[in-house]
Amino acid sequence: MNKKIYFVAPSFGVTISPYKERFKAALKIFKSLGYEYQIGENIYKNKGIASSNTPKLRAKEIMDAYNSDSDIIWSVGGGEVMIEILDYIDFNLIKNKKDKIFIGFSDNTNLTYTITTLTDNISIYGVNAPSMCLLEYDSLDTIKMIEGNKIFKGYKNWQYEDLDESPIHSYKFDRKTKMIPYNYKEPIEGILIGGCLDCLASLCGTKFDNTVNYINKHKNDGIIMYMEACDFNSIQLLRALTTLKYAGWFDNVDAFIIGRSNNFYDNSFNLNMHNAYLKVLLPFNKPIILDVDLGHRSPSIPIKNGAKAKITYNRNSIKFEYE
Repeated sequence: MNKKIYFVAPSFGVTISPYKERFKAALKIFKSLGYEYQIGENIYKNKGIASSNTPKLRAKEIMDAYNSDSDIIWSVGGGEVMIEILDYIDFNLIKNKKDKIFIGFSDNTNLTYTITTLTDNISIYGVNAPSMCLLEYDSLDTIKMIEGNKIFKGYKNWQYEDLDESPIHSYKFDRKTKMIPYNYKEPIEGILIGGCLDCLASLCGTKFDNTVNYINKHKNDGIIMYMEACDFNSIQLLRALTTLKYAGWFDNVDAFIIGRSNNFYDNSFNLNMHNAYLKVLLPFNKPIILDVDLGHRSPSIPIKNGAKAKITYNRNSIKFEYE
């Protein structure tokens, strides 16, 4: 892989503080690490509805990146309506670009998930580019993943309180990591797919939903599905999971890795997040690990979609080992 990055804004751009300042600082980090980069035409724009530009122009930027000489295509932000661009994405072209990796978080599930399930290419569900303003924890691990590291471990602490909105910040951990396993007896092996449930539920049943076919194609390798949520409360989470269950997404999944959502402590209608997951997933009688270091309560381990890995849980620690 070359050390060239093409920055794109398929959802939000970096038009407001603190993201503009963080992205500027991140560019210095990338330069110090020896990376060259190209800035997409939408990065500093705010011309769309809750987005950097129109769906067609945001998709054009993605395709320009795939037609460039950069092997890394990195989103600068999450957002709300990235799903709008999918009609204008040439997945057939992307399928033939196996040397390129798209990286993004949250709303970027609309590409990290579809690229893998529609084209069989690897993608990375990892921090958006402005989070690289400090090279630590999940941002450091994302760089390590790009550069070929194969072993990643969870973190001892996490942050529930909102991040400091100052331009450059470090994590201020206020919680100890405490994962909750169900049906786990030995290391889990399989191909990883997943992302943000807010986006997965929207993709389910559309023409961009190739989940069941993808899982059936790879089920002999084992399938590990990871999920986390952004805006959902526990009732919305229950509805989304039930939708995916009815669509057959979970029928041939071998294990579930569940991250922490923004609404980690929500208890709508006396249903908490844990019980929403367990109500839907426990009947499949597969290993489930709750509260993994993944999701919208940082730090979040980068995940390589479409790659086979062995996941080991032991006494509140977790390790991902990629082939």
